[in-house]
Amino acid sequence: MIIFPAIDVKDGNCVRLKQGDYNQQTTYNDSPVDTAKRWQEAGGTFLHMVDLDGAKTGDPQNKEIILKTIQALSIPVEVGGGIRSLDTIREYVEGGAARVILGTSAITDWDMLTKAIQLYGDKIAVSLDARNGYIATDGWTKNSDKKAADLAKELEAAGLTTIVYTDILKDGMLRGPNLEELKAMQEATNMNIIASGGVSRKEDVASLQALDLYGAIIGKALYDGTIQLEDVVEEDNHAR
Repeated sequence: MIIFPAIDVKDGNCVRLKQGDYNQQTTYNDSPVDTAKRWQEAGGTFLHMVDLDGAKTGDPQNKEIILKTIQALSIPVEVGGGIRSLDTIREYVEGGAARVILGTSAITDWDMLTKAIQLYGDKIAVSLDARNGYIATDGWTKNSDKKAADLAKELEAAGLTTIVYTDILKDGMLRGPNLEELKAMQEATNMNIIASGGVSRKEDVASLQALDLYGAIIGKALYDGTIQLEDVVEEDNHAR
């Protein structure tokens, strides 16, 4: 299972939100590049970056600093947040992103999504951000009437290979991931599933590993020091 340290960028800074609430923000560092290098040096093998301003507005706001971060590293980076056009996907792929994550556009612009999959294959992933099992969009500010499991099946049929599954009610709360939802999603699809939200201790990582997931994103726990990246990366390597 790949451990993905998370770097959320807002106004050019490295921040974390509580349950996706833009009014509950903690700023950890004013340099995403320095933060990314820190996680790389600690043993990270793949980074997860999100443009929070882009996720909210629908238009990438921190693209330059994200591309600068990608180019400063020797490990792969996946990128999400406000990516709603083929042009933006192309810019990120040509800028070195290993994977581009689509969110709201996967629901609102199916034609664009399917074209992206045709053009870029496994470089495309979709973030399924769910609240009580239903998809949330527009930086988690809006709820839809679409069930996450149903959308996952449609995405797989369209050729998608990877999803990022975030339980919003767990995100930033340090109360553990939603193992039941993740298990149900794992059983509903053959896609690679990256778990996001709630990972707060080494035991949570072990629980996700036991589900045989493709990856797990860790954010707040790394920044608050309740998980040391070196420890979970080392244990994950031993488990393989």
